[in-house]
Amino acid sequence: MVGRAIGKKLTEAWGQPVVVENRSGAGGMIGTSAVAAAPPDGYTLLLVSSTFTINPAIKKSMPFDTIKDFTPVAFIARSPLLVTASNNLPVNSAKELLALASSKPGQITYASSGPGSVNQISAELIALSAGVKLMHVPYRGGAPALNDLLGGHVDIYVSSLPQVLQLAQSGQAKALAVTSAKRTALLPDVPTLDESGVAGFDLWSWWGIVGPAGMPANVVNALNSEIGKMLNSPELSKFLSNEGAEAETMTPQKFGDLMRLETERWIKVAHEANISID
Repeated sequence: MVGRAIGKKLTEAWGQPVVVENRSGAGGMIGTSAVAAAPPDGYTLLLVSSTFTINPAIKKSMPFDTIKDFTPVAFIARSPLLVTASNNLPVNSAKELLALASSKPGQITYASSGPGSVNQISAELIALSAGVKLMHVPYRGGAPALNDLLGGHVDIYVSSLPQVLQLAQSGQAKALAVTSAKRTALLPDVPTLDESGVAGFDLWSWWGIVGPAGMPANVVNALNSEIGKMLNSPELSKFLSNEGAEAETMTPQKFGDLMRLETERWIKVAHEANISID
């Protein structure tokens, strides 16, 4: 949906059709490989998310290098994750959750949409940062993971905001904390993990646009400038806000730095938590 919203605005700005093509398969590897091999002329771009920097950490072999084989073009938006708990779990805050996890090492269960998913690696980062041990329960997708959270068969789930926002607002699950350094306007009463005792914790899911390695600087800068204008438009800002995200612009260089730092962070977490899907 984010890709189509950006494509629509680019089409309007340039008067040229921008085709959004879904290349699914192999956890995004097929589409990503196609862009890595495309001519670096600015006509073929790739919408990436934070999973782009997680894959190198959890996969033993990759058909491309996420840093060397791509050109950072434009950052789009970021969104905090939400730590939710089953109503059956006897906690009402992240502080209580971490205290319970500390008293019961490895007994508090967390759901994920599968091994190596953002849900798993984010929960493990929280556990490592808080000095507690959690038990991973992987599912085949987010829907069955959520169903078992609501049914009380698993204790917690760390998820993107859109996936669990309505459930948290309706009281079907407990919203314990957001993973960002500041609270979200969509759940202003829910504290951050930093406020809950995990000092300095700051984690977001994010979206950006990259292209093949070797793109000319003038093309990259032109794309960055045009996409930046769109992010400041009321229409796109509202769309992203409805997805639980905040539009944000940054230079291609700054976006590249973020990708490198994120990749390094996830490699460290995957190593310490022994996460691998190969």
